[in-house]
Amino acid sequence: MAVRLFSHELSDLCLGKPALRSLSITSTVADALEVLKTSGDNSVSVWSCDREVAGDYGDDCRCVGRVCMVDLICYLCKDEKLASPSLALKEPVSVLLPKIHGLVLHVEPSCSLLHAIDLIVGGAQNLVVPIKTELGNKRKQHQKQSPTVTIHKGREFCWLTQEDIIRFLLSFIGLFSPIPAFSIGTLGIISSEILTIEYHSPASAAIGAISRALMDQTSVAVVDSEGTLVGEISPFTLACCDETVAAAIKTLSSGDLMAYIDCGGPPKDLVRVVSARLKERNLNGMLEHLTTSLSCGGFSSSSSSWSDEESTGVQVSPLPRSLRHSRSMSYSARMVRGAEAIVCHPKSSLVAVMIQAISHRVNYVWVIEDDCSLVGIVTFSDMLKVFREHMEPIA
Repeated sequence: MAVRLFSHELSDLCLGKPALRSLSITSTVADALEVLKTSGDNSVSVWSCDREVAGDYGDDCRCVGRVCMVDLICYLCKDEKLASPSLALKEPVSVLLPKIHGLVLHVEPSCSLLHAIDLIVGGAQNLVVPIKTELGNKRKQHQKQSPTVTIHKGREFCWLTQEDIIRFLLSFIGLFSPIPAFSIGTLGIISSEILTIEYHSPASAAIGAISRALMDQTSVAVVDSEGTLVGEISPFTLACCDETVAAAIKTLSSGDLMAYIDCGGPPKDLVRVVSARLKERNLNGMLEHLTTSLSCGGFSSSSSSWSDEESTGVQVSPLPRSLRHSRSMSYSARMVRGAEAIVCHPKSSLVAVMIQAISHRVNYVWVIEDDCSLVGIVTFSDMLKVFREHMEPIA
């Protein structure tokens, strides 16, 4: 049964997924920002029809990367960009693309699930898969109204991500018994290679770590002086904010940044602090941009609208505001809403951690001890390695 599961074609996983939004490699950063703000998507694909850029694929256009709001935020965190964001937004979108190749790969709909897992374990973030449906007249008419939907030679494309594959495997989790019931500690998938920053440290010191976390699809842990996990600066949360968060990252401490991106938008007192510090540093371009954005209601911070208890089926106890480092004994706690630090214990089962991560729409779960000291992190990639190793003898 498990062998047949891994032989599934990726077209099966694309059912119901929306077509990719796309931009040309010749677009600007402002174009990317506009699509991210108006489409409701967390990311946009960037395409090239230039053989030197796309590679030797004949006449085919290729997806050469993926851009999200976090790429744009980190790009704007440089002083020269904050001084004149209007000029920064005129730069080509290619400045936002990571220099590492292989993060986005094209695969055919007939590609097997097993091969897809191998690609993701090997470092791919997104797989670009043609959607196997004929485009009817209504769809073509819709395409005229939505030019950012990717269609090439009559085909649309979709993303497949680590989360998509984990969700699919979870639907057939009984086939892998007894492995899903083993603890993550027993399976040896807790990684101690984590990105951290101290609570009182400037958030700007985490810019490089945020970029790395985005690439690795993890997060930056915010800890106190004793190594206790207080919260996190998560690319998944930042992706739901707007570009003005760059100003907060450059001017606030890590702890204050968590409060700034907390559910409901930035507190007024922190907005005043950010504005004052931008003015002190003569970063008037971003100050004006921030003022305009806030007056238009531009900032958005998305936390889950559903009940955590209902979505996970377990007790969830959020910690108080990060200024009060109360410790929670609930391993499924959101430690700061909006900072979304989802945690588990080394003795938590693999299937429980999978459900936690999927329920909260993150690719990882932090691992802590009873005293909330940080042990490490478990990622979707590590989980996929377990399932892949389970198939090794018969693959």
